[in-house]
Order: sequence, then structure tokens, then C-alpha cells
Amino acid sequence: MSRLIDISPDRYQPHSLHQDDRVWAQTNCYTDLWIEVLHSLGLDPVPALACAFSSRFDGTQWTFLKLKAEDIYALYGIEVAEMNVWRAPLIHVEDNLAVGMLSTVEVDGYWLPDTLGTSYHEGHTKTTIVPNRIDRVAGELEYFHNSGYYLLRGDDFSGVFDLDRSSLPSFVPYVEQIRLNPVHATNAGNIAEVARRNVAVRAAGNPVRELGRRVIDDLEWVQGAGMDAFHLWSFGLLRQCGASAELAADASEFLDTAGFSGTGEAAPDFRKVASGAKSVQFQMARASRGRAVDPREQLDEMAVSWKRAMEVVADTVGVDSHRHLRLV
Repeated sequence: MSRLIDISPDRYQPHSLHQDDRVWAQTNCYTDLWIEVLHSLGLDPVPALACAFSSRFDGTQWTFLKLKAEDIYALYGIEVAEMNVWRAPLIHVEDNLAVGMLSTVEVDGYWLPDTLGTSYHEGHTKTTIVPNRIDRVAGELEYFHNSGYYLLRGDDFSGVFDLDRSSLPSFVPYVEQIRLNPVHATNAGNIAEVARRNVAVRAAGNPVRELGRRVIDDLEWVQGAGMDAFHLWSFGLLRQCGASAELAADASEFLDTAGFSGTGEAAPDFRKVASGAKSVQFQMARASRGRAVDPREQLDEMAVSWKRAMEVVADTVGVDSHRHLRLV
């Protein structure tokens, strides 16, 4: 089967958001693959990163940031919707490709060669991919995952789609249809709509301050939990917070050039949150090895920076402290 998007794994160049000079080169599987899908379609993914303005802390973890379906439609004319999985997932993905649709599909990272050194043939983890080419005869799959575009084949092809089963598995994966629209709707009005909508639903109070309190509360637990538990804990708190802040900086800089002059002033503070979260992650990694650490000063600086940055963005895009849109 030919590729729906005409790209090749051996010549693929990731978006600049995934370059090594970033504080956080990856956010999570869903956000990262959408950055690359939009990039591969010739679209700028940065306007959709306004979703980072609405990220928050729920008491135990930071938002698992996801580009929002309503934002993707408003900005690019692309429809994203869950589909009913009543046959083998491979059949649904093939059917979608045949009519010009991509799919997001949950799979086991055990079968993904791009995770070599982490889960590949080592451990079972849930993650999301977007297949772009399937060849059953050759047993090959080309797919978006995290910050790149990859090829798998052979036993990995059978494993990732659970082809040894004669029926649906007891756990049916979550699958979305991505209906590509040739009319791309990105314009100033839609960018403003998306930015204001996400700022209007931002967290009350200061979510970074709340996260900082949880990190301190968890310090004793981290010191005794071991490195494996630390990595899982840190992914849900520090990585998601830091990466979301870095993407919020990118969105702020973009908005500054798209009709909201002044939002770029928030970017340095968002980047302080991003780098601060990386610094605290290193400190907590030392704690997981039994060392004494005290990240409170760094966490306090992060909270101050987040508050200052969000106030700049909210004021500039026209959303007041009560989350009401102002006429601007």
C-alpha cells in the first residue's frame, strides 16, 4: 500500500520543536505525534500548542497534554473523532487509509523499535501511534510515534496488531479517525478563537505552586521508591509541567506575530518554568538514590514565573481574571 502522506522513514526530518537543543525534546506520545503529523502535512503545529495555556495540576499529576480536537478543526479543518472498534484494529486502520483517513491507535510499546533502550522487547507500555503505510504481504508498518516517523516489520508487525489472536483482545484499543480536509482554515480569526478559548479555561490559582507542594510532600517517598518508580512519577509531574511550559512559550511567541503583540514577553518566564522543572527532575533523581536534596527555592521560582507569564498572555489576548473574554 502506498503512503497516505508522502514521506520516508530514512529521510524524515522532525519538526524543530523536537530538536536536541530543546529543554524538553519530547512531551508525550500524543502531543508529539500530532506535531509531526501536522508538520508532515505542511502545516504549522505551533498555533495548536495554545492548549498548553489550559494545562494544570490535579493534585497528583500535571495534565497529560493533548492537542484538542476542536482546536485542530478550527485551525486546520481536520476532523478527529473516536471510532467504534468492532473488528481487529488492523482492519479499521487499513480501511481508514484506503479512504484517505489517518488513525490514532493505542498499541504496546514493546513492539516499537523506536523505543529501543526503553520498552522495545523489554517492557509492556501503552502508547499511541499514527500508521501511514501498511503492507500486510511484506509485514511492514510505517508510523508516527513520539518525535519521529519509523518503520517496523516481521514479528513486530504481528505483535503490534496482535495478529495471533483469532478474535478481538479483551482490551480493545482506543482508535480515532483523522479526516483530512483539503481546505486548511488557519487564519487570524481562528488563531484568536483557539488562543482565547484555552486561556479562558486556564487553571484557577497557580498550578505550578500546587505542583511544588506535591513534589515536596513526595520527597520522602521518592527517596525510598527506587529509580523505576521515580521515572514514572517524574513523567507525570515534572516532565509534563516542564514540557507544557516550553510549548506555552512557543505558542506565546507565535501569537506575538499573529495579532497579539506583547504575548512574546511571556515566553522567557515560561521557559524558566521549563528549565526549572528539568533542574528539579535532576535533583529528585538524586533523591531517588538516597541523597538529600531541597528543591523548594527552584519550585518557588517556577511558580512565580508561571504566574507572571500567564498574566501577560491573559491580558494580551483579552481574557480577564474571571476567565471572561473582553472585547478587544
